[in-house]
Amino acid sequence: MDVRAYGTPPREVLSDPGSSTLDSRAGAAAGSEDAPAAPHDEGSPEHEALDVHPDDLPEGLVVADDAGRVICFNAAAARLTGRHASDALGRPLHAALPLEDLEGRRWWQLTDPYGGLATRTGQPERNLLLPGGQEVLVAARYVRAYRKGPVHRLVVSLRGTEARRRAERSHAELIATVAHELRSPLTSVKGFTATLLAKWERFTDDQKRLMLETVDADANRITRLIAELLDISRIDSGRLEVRRQPVDMAAAVRRHVEAHVAAGRSADRFVTRVSEPLPGLWADPDKVDQVLGNLLENAVRHGEGTVTIEVAPAPARSDEQGTAVTVSDEGPGIPEESMSRVFTRFWRGSKRGGTGLGLYIVKGIVEAHGGSITVGRGSAGGAQFRFTLPVGAPAFMA
Repeated sequence: MDVRAYGTPPREVLSDPGSSTLDSRAGAAAGSEDAPAAPHDEGSPEHEALDVHPDDLPEGLVVADDAGRVICFNAAAARLTGRHASDALGRPLHAALPLEDLEGRRWWQLTDPYGGLATRTGQPERNLLLPGGQEVLVAARYVRAYRKGPVHRLVVSLRGTEARRRAERSHAELIATVAHELRSPLTSVKGFTATLLAKWERFTDDQKRLMLETVDADANRITRLIAELLDISRIDSGRLEVRRQPVDMAAAVRRHVEAHVAAGRSADRFVTRVSEPLPGLWADPDKVDQVLGNLLENAVRHGEGTVTIEVAPAPARSDEQGTAVTVSDEGPGIPEESMSRVFTRFWRGSKRGGTGLGLYIVKGIVEAHGGSITVGRGSAGGAQFRFTLPVGAPAFMA
């Protein structure tokens, strides 16, 4: 590929088979020190069809030649560094892209990409500092004309740290929320058990029962929080397991409504509508119960008036049949500007309480089944949640 003085103009492309410098695989391997040098199949059809200008790349790209002079400095690199491409092209890499590690050491002198061991293939991504203290994520790939030969090209990728900072803030918020939610029940458990142990004989049986029931309820609250954290961990890592079994969705909905009535809520507050016949559904019954329980609890606790649950057949993805469940209430509903955040972590709406993790977990469970979930406004003006699960029959029944 020809990378002659890439700045903004002219619009050249990364598809010249005369050089392997900016082969897309070189950029992809920028963070690997131990990966073997990948062979370049320059004559392959997909390579010949590649037509990408450096300025089209979403991340910063800086390329230095075998003499260490910058021959490519794309628009994203200019934006991240605050340096115009024309000021960087043709200059030594250490001058065009002065970087320091977090201890103030000059990065290019420290790593010496053109010297050192000839087996090195690059530098993994890490936080480095630009002049002025701005942090940037940098990875480098050493491109050699032949194995263990001198560095022919140095390909550097640059990324901003905003995404990492958002992730760090999210983790910090999760830790703070968990600490807050655990403190109250643990304080209660500790207080009642210490009191009972110290003054057991002084309390009547009714007082002891009340204290133990409170301890049991708080222990259940802690257990639920730990289960939520485990679910979040599995959802975020893509390891949420779905153990599919035949599920009667209508019966599951009726069971949850009966549980709310048994807990003291009026039966008149719930309306269940089932459109028969429903397709046979294979899903994880425990996780379906978790989804239904969360949506019904939200409708009862945060909504008003009648809670309507509708179960009906619905097309799922790829025209496959599925089952749709709609839960709506007659409360004030969710403000339009908040609907995009309903399924994010820590969203709690106008009423505080809870961890704000339930709907995030619900969305993860539904999507793990291959389904989808939406939020909107019901016909009575309240919040309306609708999720659809595909039939999901196991492979041996296909």
